Amino acid sequence: MGKKILSSNRKAYYNYEILEKLEVGIVLSGYEVKSARRSNISLVDSVVWFSNGEAFSEKMFIAPYELMSTHIADYDVKRKRKLLMHKSEIDRLSAKVKEKGLTVVPLEVYVGNKGKIKLLIGLARGKKSYDKKEAIKKKDIEREMTREY
Repeated sequence: MGKKILSSNRKAYYNYEILEKLEVGIVLSGYEVKSARRSNISLVDSVVWFSNGEAFSEKMFIAPYELMSTHIADYDVKRKRKLLMHKSEIDRLSAKVKEKGLTVVPLEVYVGNKGKIKLLIGLARGKKSYDKKEAIKKKDIEREMTREY
């Protein structure tokens, strides 16, 4: 059984050079899981940050579940959510973020092999505007080459 991608952050690949990828778990409430499985999730502008030896994802949008009972009126769609990672991974990534000026961005949310919702995060370095233009030119050239054949 392969993974089913629920949402991907294509903008991250455009704005950042991804140096390293890592699969992590994410702590969600029951209704968030149901909503995420329906692909009602967006990773645009979401970030990962580290605090007190823990990792959190912030600004990840998970729409309220349509069939959710009305007693949860204060549901925050962009609340911070804890990420499940080994302590050594958290220490290594937070050291790289502090030391080298890199950032960690969410890349994909998907259902893993055992039915758990997983988050693919990437250690990234921001691209300059001329790097983005070069990437667009490369894609255009590759597209033209494939059309010719």
